[in-house]
Amino acid sequence: MRIAVLGCAGRMGRANLEAVLAHPELALAAGVEAPGNPAVGQDLGGLVGSDPLGRDVTDDAAAALTGADAAIAFSTPAATVAHARLAAERGCALVVGTTGLELDDEAALAEAAQHIPIVYAANMSLGVNLLLALVESAARALDPAFDIEVLDLHHSRKVDAPSGTALALGRAAAEGRGVELGAVEDRARDGVTGPRAQGRIGFAVLRGGDVVGDHTVLFCGQGERLELTHRATDRGIYSQGAVKAALWTRNRPPGLYGMVDVLGLEG
Repeated sequence: MRIAVLGCAGRMGRANLEAVLAHPELALAAGVEAPGNPAVGQDLGGLVGSDPLGRDVTDDAAAALTGADAAIAFSTPAATVAHARLAAERGCALVVGTTGLELDDEAALAEAAQHIPIVYAANMSLGVNLLLALVESAARALDPAFDIEVLDLHHSRKVDAPSGTALALGRAAAEGRGVELGAVEDRARDGVTGPRAQGRIGFAVLRGGDVVGDHTVLFCGQGERLELTHRATDRGIYSQGAVKAALWTRNRPPGLYGMVDVLGLEG
């Protein structure tokens, strides 16, 4: 399969380049960055510290997607939506690991997925997707008197908060309780807030250093506490998941899929 890497100069973009180049079943179709990005025009090999590949970073996403079977996008929400529309026009499958998407952005992905297979997940790792299933199951099994808190720790350069993974964990907990996350979430507490309301799902966001990503969901009851945690120490786990998802899209019908589909975790 020929794979285009979108947002190829970012931290995850470089990791995705390395994963594609290392996989025996994949060929790198293109590496794409936004117009004006300093990486545009540089040899793609230089981005990953390897010998020159004889191909440069391009800002022509349309051409890159035309020559690809699938694309992997870890970028900004606006760029991801634009790339989804281009991919749909060109029949190129898409794997989206971009975080911070709003409801309108997700609606745009769903529209594009009417024409191509799109795998969209807040987190591509096997461990996190297992954690999502465990959180939903725990929330369903435990008494509603257990308070639920989601802890999110990432490196200091991460721009969105809570992380997409933290929000996905919150949604999993809410689904386990049969409620909508938007109706019960507490994103921030400051000052005299009063007692914690039963049934709320709280988020605590920490940023610092070079932490790849730590997430913990706490179920706090009277006299006992359950903690479910995933710690990432190498962002290569996300690239491995993205590559697995890209391969999975081959010959799939159009639709909006998740990593639970790729990993066969449903049911």
